[in-house]
Amino acid sequence: MRQGFDNAKYIELQAAHIKERISQFGGKLYLEFGGKLFDDYHASRVLPGFEPDSKFRMLKSIADDVEVIIAINANHIEKNKARGDLGITYDEDVLRLVDLFRGNGFAVAAVVITQYAGQPAADVFRNRLNALGIPAKLHYPIEGYPHDVDLIVSDDGYGKNEFVETTRPLVVVTAPGPGSGKLATCLSQLYHEHKHGTAAGYAKFETFPVWNLPLTHPVNIAYEAATADLDDANIIDSFHLEAYNKTTVNYNRDVEAFPVVRALMEKILGKSPYQSPTDMGVNMVGFAITDDDACRDASKMEIVRRYFTAVENVRRTGVGDEQVDRLKIIMKKAGIDKNYSPARSAALTREQLTGGPVGAMVMPDGSVVTGKTSTRLGAASSLIMNALKHVSGVDLELEVISDEAIEPISKLKTHFLGSKNPRLHTDETLMALSITSATSETAARVLSGLEQLRGCDAFFSVIISPTDETVLRKLGINVCCEPKFERRGFFHR
Repeated sequence: MRQGFDNAKYIELQAAHIKERISQFGGKLYLEFGGKLFDDYHASRVLPGFEPDSKFRMLKSIADDVEVIIAINANHIEKNKARGDLGITYDEDVLRLVDLFRGNGFAVAAVVITQYAGQPAADVFRNRLNALGIPAKLHYPIEGYPHDVDLIVSDDGYGKNEFVETTRPLVVVTAPGPGSGKLATCLSQLYHEHKHGTAAGYAKFETFPVWNLPLTHPVNIAYEAATADLDDANIIDSFHLEAYNKTTVNYNRDVEAFPVVRALMEKILGKSPYQSPTDMGVNMVGFAITDDDACRDASKMEIVRRYFTAVENVRRTGVGDEQVDRLKIIMKKAGIDKNYSPARSAALTREQLTGGPVGAMVMPDGSVVTGKTSTRLGAASSLIMNALKHVSGVDLELEVISDEAIEPISKLKTHFLGSKNPRLHTDETLMALSITSATSETAARVLSGLEQLRGCDAFFSVIISPTDETVLRKLGINVCCEPKFERRGFFHR
């Protein structure tokens, strides 16, 4: 696929800039890590060439200088709040994060339970952490937060919070999701450090919006699409414009909160080191874009994908019309519509000809391959087989998996597993292809093409099964579906 981002350059620039910020504060920095530290697939889609674990790899390049604090809101523990992308609760994700950090050589200083007010579930989780040997600290609600600065920055405010002792120059503060209290954790630690006579500072690391790209750049608009459910927006950083007469882009919530953050830092440090929200950031991602047109195209596709995800959700649940309306406005802002991908017109056109569900995929060479539902394969399975044949140079009409390999799987599904659908899903098709590749050079050749499909865009004329969608996403294929079900009914799985 066409690349537009230099990942190696980004890691080098970002690590150097963070070290620079550490030295600015006398050798210690609390870095609030926004967004996803791992698995940042949004960034990899809008910045082709950005690896999903780039931020993590950047931290690994300076791992000896890094300690980690993970913040989790006690109310989220009490309500069993879950990550939609992983399907696990925030408290379970904390344990996952600890494993990931420690497994990669990072020191985890503690887990901070914020907004603690005696929630029973938070007590259970704290005891669990202690039993596992993971230090757990409590931070309490502060009356008048965030506006009563004198109370917050006092022994009755931040002073009541349990302090996390750290020894390394860079303390990364991360969390399972938004609303976990990362900023408050950073500033509370900053208060205690200065009470102890330790020079330390604070900075924020957010990949999006990209501060040094225009407000109307598709990369920044795609971030608005990604957060359409929050009803937030990218705006010009008015504080930066006033201080430096330079136009930069920031998130509206960060700009709105800046006067309070500045006041808190002034109270803690005596003087705020920052004149704007942009000043607080350390993001260097905009300096590693190598092909602006490639990133613009990729971002426009991401906006369209967000739209189809939203309309599919409305079709499934009956709620979310406001998000769809917002995404329509965002598409207009980007100068595109839902037909931006040629895969959509290809899928819908062939569906009219065949009378059944069809999938279409844009290949790395720009051509479009389709696959239709048959007696043996579903539309997703048919599409992935045709796509693999295309990239591996095999005739699309050639039968790669024989009926003898498919029949036993279909029989197992219908006779023993209770399925009414004898057609193979993508996972079953790939399993059959893998088995066939042991004795067929052609099948082995077709199977070897899987990596070439990573980053390709697929569109289906109907909503495909969760099984098919999960497999395609694991393969790195971007999926959109027309918001309609294959069959009429009230219950769909």
